Amino acid sequence: MAIQRLHSNKRLSNTVIHNGIVYLAGQLANNHDADIRTQTAETLANIDRLLEEAGSHKSKILTVTIYLNDITTDFAAMNEVWEEWVAEGQAPARACVEAAMFKPSLLVEMSVVAAIA
Repeated sequence: MAIQRLHSNKRLSNTVIHNGIVYLAGQLANNHDADIRTQTAETLANIDRLLEEAGSHKSKILTVTIYLNDITTDFAAMNEVWEEWVAEGQAPARACVEAAMFKPSLLVEMSVVAAIA
C-alpha cells in the first residue's frame, strides 16, 4: 500500500497516511504568544482540520501525545479545553509529558495517530 504524505517539506510531513491510519506531526497553536487555553483550542482546531482533510475525525483518534512546556502550571487548564473537545466515550489513549519547546512562549504541542473514518 502506498504512503501518502501531505503538507510536506524537506524536514517533515504534517500528515502521513498509510494502511488506514493517519499520523499527524506535532501540532501547534497558530498564536504562540496566547495563553494555554487559547493555544490548546487552536492546536485542537488544527488537528480537526488535518484529520478531516485525511478522511478521519477526532472520534477516530487512537492515541495522542501531549507535550506541555510547564506541566505544573498548564495541565489543568489544558485539560479543561481538552475535555470540552473530546466527546464522551471517545477519549483516545493519551500520554502527557513536560518538554522544553523550541520557543519559550509555546505552551502545548500534540502528536496524533487516528484511524481513517
